[in-house]
Amino acid sequence: MNTNSEQIKALIKLGLHLREFDRLNPKYTKLQTIIEQSINKNDWFNQENIENVFRIWSETLEEDKILDWISRYKFESKKDKTVAIILAGNIPMVGLHDLICVWVSGLKSIVKCSSKDDLLMPYMTDFLESQIGKEYFTYQKKIIRNFDAVIATGSNNSARYFDYYFKKYPNIIRKNRNGIAVLSGKESAEDLNKLCIDILQYFGMGCRNVSKIYIPIGFDLEKILKSLRSHESVINNFKYLNNYNYHKTILSLNNEPFKDNGFFILKEDKKIAAPIACLHYEYYKEIEGLRMELSKNIDSVQCIVSNLNFKNAISFGESQKPSLFEYSDEIDTLEFLISL
Repeated sequence: MNTNSEQIKALIKLGLHLREFDRLNPKYTKLQTIIEQSINKNDWFNQENIENVFRIWSETLEEDKILDWISRYKFESKKDKTVAIILAGNIPMVGLHDLICVWVSGLKSIVKCSSKDDLLMPYMTDFLESQIGKEYFTYQKKIIRNFDAVIATGSNNSARYFDYYFKKYPNIIRKNRNGIAVLSGKESAEDLNKLCIDILQYFGMGCRNVSKIYIPIGFDLEKILKSLRSHESVINNFKYLNNYNYHKTILSLNNEPFKDNGFFILKEDKKIAAPIACLHYEYYKEIEGLRMELSKNIDSVQCIVSNLNFKNAISFGESQKPSLFEYSDEIDTLEFLISL
């Protein structure tokens, strides 16, 4: 390992800064103002979810975790390279991991935020830069020019555009993916309660949210509907309510069978991606057959939540807490940047 110790120290300080966040503390007046502005811009954002993102990142950016992460890489001498980063805005601060990878690699970046989340990220990178007195991040709202590589995240439709527009550059292009869960039928009530966090945290907007569950034949779906009740407050978000009412109406008009508990819908469906306020489920007969089926659709899966023996399976309730080692689409972003 050969990297800039100043940048590592700055990352550790950012983690501490987020850990100590208190909206009533004058020290955080600027950040709280940015939070409120972000909520006003994006109806899917709220104070609770943003503070939850802060808490998760404060735990992720602990000194021992950072040092363990970067110790696995060999950093070459600094290169004069600039990376274009195009961010999504589906959940608060999504894409911070990409910016952190650029930061520790010693490269510079031109960042294009989603208009849905273009205030929180600049605050985080301003904090990092203030610790060492150097500028590494430039934010651009229009067309990005003068770069050497690209990391772009978006929908399947935007990914096709990215593939064409950035084909001449080294790139990482990310498409739609979703989390899935595989249940054995022996899960405890606590397991199912945690699974509901994986399903509904951030209103289910994240690529790591569970959008589909695979369940053994005979599994009682009422257990899921019952566990979900502790998250009933999501219906207070008018956009979530509109989604729930819309999809319930469409299913009813089409005479498609479904289950619901007054704010959430369960539908048997082979598709992995599910609409907001919906969860798809599919029965399986035996695990090995399911493994083969999932291997055919692995490009649509961001993570697997399960107590069963699946590769890189995540414990219930942990889908939105990826470590620094867990890269989106299983593409090692830091290795990509170091190799430029």
